[in-house]
Amino acid sequence: MDIYKDLFLMQQTYATLFSLSNKIQVKGDKYLEILTSRQYMAMLAIAHLPEDETTLNNIARKLGTTKQSAKQLISIIEKKGYVQIVASQKDKRAVNIKITKTGEQALLVVSEKGVYLLEELFQKFSTEELETMWYLLKKLYRFDGEEQDGFEEDVNLPLDEDHTQLQSSVLKEFELRRMNAIKK
Repeated sequence: MDIYKDLFLMQQTYATLFSLSNKIQVKGDKYLEILTSRQYMAMLAIAHLPEDETTLNNIARKLGTTKQSAKQLISIIEKKGYVQIVASQKDKRAVNIKITKTGEQALLVVSEKGVYLLEELFQKFSTEELETMWYLLKKLYRFDGEEQDGFEEDVNLPLDEDHTQLQSSVLKEFELRRMNAIKK
């Protein structure tokens, strides 16, 4: 075992993850326009939680951040009119965060742009490489024994027919772009 090589690889991986996270955030902020990447992820976290469990603690857990950081994000998107804070029906000491109609519209616009951002970020990766990367990132996430509370669940936002058609159109465009990227 080469302990120096292991340490070097760990340092380089950490530095690369740190820089990559910042780079992706900057790129995402430009792509998404009306929401920052962090605000978008906060809204996605809300959308992926059961309606009566959208507390600051649960949002923070899903984002892998602190309650204070989640509260700052929620405060910003609340000022934009995209979410509202309401009393919890389950726990009188807690509040739930609800996405407003304006927020739903913003989320749909940003989600479309987000699909194209993802396509650009991952265009040089095969499906197998994406699976491996996701597996390894989840393994790294568990360094402290905590499992990632991911975004695999169904989204709790109703889609009307216009939004369903938009989603279908975006997926067709994504498929076309993905197929072209794989051919290259």
